[in-house]
Amino acid sequence: MLNLIDRIFGLKANGTTVKRELLAGLIGFFTVVYIIAVNGLILSEAGMPIEAAIVATIAASVFGCLIMGFWGNVPILLVPGMGINALFSYTMVQSMGLSWQEALAVVFVSGVIFVFIAFTPFSEMLNAAVPQSLKEAITVGLGLFLMLIGLEKGGIVEKGTSSILALGSFGEPQVLATILTFLVAIVLFIRNVPGNFLITIVVGTVIASFFGLIDFNQSESGSFGVTEAFQSFGALSFDNFWSMTFWIAVFSLTMVIVFENIGIVHGQVSFINRTDRFSRAFQANSVSAMTSGIFGTSPTVAAVESGAGMAAGGRTGLTTVIAGLLFLVAAFFIPVIKLIPDSAIAPILIIIGSLMLQNIRNLELKDLSESFPALFIVAMIPFTYSIADGIAIGFILYPILKIAIGKWREVSPTLYVIAGLFLMNFVFHVVA
Repeated sequence: MLNLIDRIFGLKANGTTVKRELLAGLIGFFTVVYIIAVNGLILSEAGMPIEAAIVATIAASVFGCLIMGFWGNVPILLVPGMGINALFSYTMVQSMGLSWQEALAVVFVSGVIFVFIAFTPFSEMLNAAVPQSLKEAITVGLGLFLMLIGLEKGGIVEKGTSSILALGSFGEPQVLATILTFLVAIVLFIRNVPGNFLITIVVGTVIASFFGLIDFNQSESGSFGVTEAFQSFGALSFDNFWSMTFWIAVFSLTMVIVFENIGIVHGQVSFINRTDRFSRAFQANSVSAMTSGIFGTSPTVAAVESGAGMAAGGRTGLTTVIAGLLFLVAAFFIPVIKLIPDSAIAPILIIIGSLMLQNIRNLELKDLSESFPALFIVAMIPFTYSIADGIAIGFILYPILKIAIGKWREVSPTLYVIAGLFLMNFVFHVVA
């Protein structure tokens, strides 16, 4: 059995073991499992029954992780993306006037375009067109974004009254629990204790319980009606297919999922030194995004939190397969999983973000036409709370600066087109 697993995933060739991949899968799953409840709530804002949204989230995550594990063979988890789900509910449905069924059709059509790009030379063309400085910047920006999410989840930073962000109150139980859990996490991580992140989650949950942060009664109120559970499956509607609104939504969503995933996937395969798997991982990503419309949810993306499994030693698709199976099992234990507090997850996100931030040393800072667009990506991803918008701003600025200093030939024609498309996307959002 172990030999078969090794042949499928190449464990020895990648310097890993079944035990390490199992732990990485567990850690990766627990850092991203919050998406089940959160994505369901956001999709319900589009009018979708929350029961159906939760089931669709689980189904899309299971399928996405399995196809990434077996086809991509990298430890990248595919789950409905934060930010993109907001685009689905608040922009496409509430602002543009599409029904949630029509928005699912937009997801499917965008996914078909994504699949076409991923399985043709266009994917390599797009990857080659993006300068190395921008690729590194995306990794660093994602790291800073993860740190911000972790600090926010733990209550260490919060929305300020006289500033955008402010330091949270160190007298709050959540903040104290996060700090104590972080100290445990960082010591275990630096000492390279096996399963350190999993231990952190367990210890962090115990600490949170001492501070009274866990409501054990919620485990008794997590059931929902079966009749509506599959209402969004296959519910996509093409009634608005020929309208301008439909195709503006398709264009916007396609831009977001293609370039956000190019950035995240490249950053993550680079993080584990497996850039040779980019093409396969990107293809798995595209198929998963396309089928999301059929399952009844916003598109899946490469989860930034996948870095937790990678930092725990995950190197192959076995990590992702394990996480996918856990999502399947999670359908029966949603109330129990919801007991894991933010204070137990936040320290892990902070540590992973710190690791990704180290890529800033690879940026070429002496050439301002390279460094300014890169630093804008680093800053704008967390500051706009949008990976896609942060990438777009850097991609638009890069050719502008190259033209300004007479180095326009250093920019590939493809990148000019990409920058133009990103600019058009911003314009569409203004006029739509």
